[in-house]
Amino acid sequence: MNEKLLQYLWNFKIFKNFDFRDVEGNHMEILDFGKWNYDSGPDFLFAKIRTKNIILAGHIELHVKSSDWIFHRHSGNPEFENLILHAVLVHDVEIDELQGKNVPTIELKDYIDEKLLWKYESMLHGTRFIPCEKIFDSAKVPFQFCEETLLKKLDEKSLEIEASLKRSKNDYEAVLFQNLAYAFGLKVNAQIFRQMAESLDFSILNKIRQNRTQLEALFFGISGWLDHPDDDQMKRWKQEFDFLRVKYQLPELRFYPKFSKLRPPNFPTIRLSQLASLYHLNQNLFSKIMVSKNVPELYQIFAAVKASDYWNTHFNFGKESSIEGEKGLTEEFVNLLLLNAVLPLKYAYRKNSDENTADEILGLYRSIPPEKNTVTEGWKSLNVKINNALESQAFLYHHKVFCETKNCLNCSIGFQLLKNQ
Repeated sequence: MNEKLLQYLWNFKIFKNFDFRDVEGNHMEILDFGKWNYDSGPDFLFAKIRTKNIILAGHIELHVKSSDWIFHRHSGNPEFENLILHAVLVHDVEIDELQGKNVPTIELKDYIDEKLLWKYESMLHGTRFIPCEKIFDSAKVPFQFCEETLLKKLDEKSLEIEASLKRSKNDYEAVLFQNLAYAFGLKVNAQIFRQMAESLDFSILNKIRQNRTQLEALFFGISGWLDHPDDDQMKRWKQEFDFLRVKYQLPELRFYPKFSKLRPPNFPTIRLSQLASLYHLNQNLFSKIMVSKNVPELYQIFAAVKASDYWNTHFNFGKESSIEGEKGLTEEFVNLLLLNAVLPLKYAYRKNSDENTADEILGLYRSIPPEKNTVTEGWKSLNVKINNALESQAFLYHHKVFCETKNCLNCSIGFQLLKNQ
């Protein structure tokens, strides 16, 4: 048992019964459990109790042991002047200061179900997929859990987008490019690709987008790959990059994307060539995305995107591959782009100007198949049905924010599992 759990039980009134008596045997009625205080001072503010036929209004402090009052150095603290109750799990020592002020103490250990404590301890000390795996019940997932969770994620993402907009002088096209670069980089190169995108003045990209060779040269050059060309195509890219570097005074930074732990179709060479193709084919890409009303229209934007002809026979520079063929975007990869870059920006752009935005964006997520990875498979093993990307995104976010950190007391699922003993 820790103090946070005790506060949780008090806040949500999770007790076997409410026939409270103080440590002296006097009956006590909790008329108002108070407001949970996340700042300094008593744990619960503006509470109200009835004891000895007197109604008292003020604050309540909770501790695992009475002696914690001393260890936490509350004595003499003016923030605790208006205390009306000291609630503890175990009463191990009398507190003279509280007795002198006639502040009663109640011991809670007999009011708490031991099964609940076992549940919580098993959550904290488990090493499973999710902390509550042993007691998990998919029927306890709250109603509208996925919608509320995804909207929370989108609101958090909106704050990141707003910060990017400030840095980019409110240029949505530039922020879209940064987000798409991040998504094209996948897990291995996401941060590197974003840093590359942020290092470039988007106006340069706009000026050269009609010349695909220059776009690729720009991306490959700042990646640090063109210093020692191995073939004629690399020499052409280097020549173009040298020209762009002088003309636009490009930064001397080089980012060196990673190839390790990637399948060849996901090599950064291929993904950057495809990113160049996307911008070569689509002028005013942000506007196209904003006016798209459904997922098929969004798919159409990415339909013709593919790596340049050089990459039909290559995965890396100067090394021909025995596997030949055009390298376009798979539907699965386009879905990742939509989920991680396009839809969050679409939501952020419209949420303050259109009251129907949330429903429309959630509808788009519902129209995309669910992601398949170890986390979604873990949820499925617990009999959680994941039917679309709205649901997979919600459970991925929930796992990252609550399950990986064992933040069970702030988890809506954990609350239901603990509450329904």
